[in-house]
Amino acid sequence: MKQSILKDKSKLFALRVIRLYKYLCEEKKEYVLSKQLLRSGTSIGANIAEAFYGQSEADFVAKLSISQKETSETIYWLELLHESEYLKDNEFDSVYSDAEELIKLLTSSIKTIKEKMQQSKLNH
Repeated sequence: MKQSILKDKSKLFALRVIRLYKYLCEEKKEYVLSKQLLRSGTSIGANIAEAFYGQSEADFVAKLSISQKETSETIYWLELLHESEYLKDNEFDSVYSDAEELIKLLTSSIKTIKEKMQQSKLNH
């Protein structure tokens, strides 16, 4: 099976989010925001994994676009957790930078595939 930086990084990110969720529940007794973070943060990789079995390039782009939106939502929950002081600066900075990296990779991948699709249309 072909390896993908997006798949690998999103899975590692999901595992980080799961550990962060456990920490927030067990240590900080925060359940509402952390549950939202868990849902969106693990959904990113699930949609990326699903994208690789898409029926078409358009389907692939659609799934990556959902992942992009989920990453944006995850960033929002991280910011709320940080600004409400559930996450210290150092705890926030590391996971936030990983989320930003994912959104950049997704944006770049979507752009590249759309350009390829457009070029394909022009050549036919």
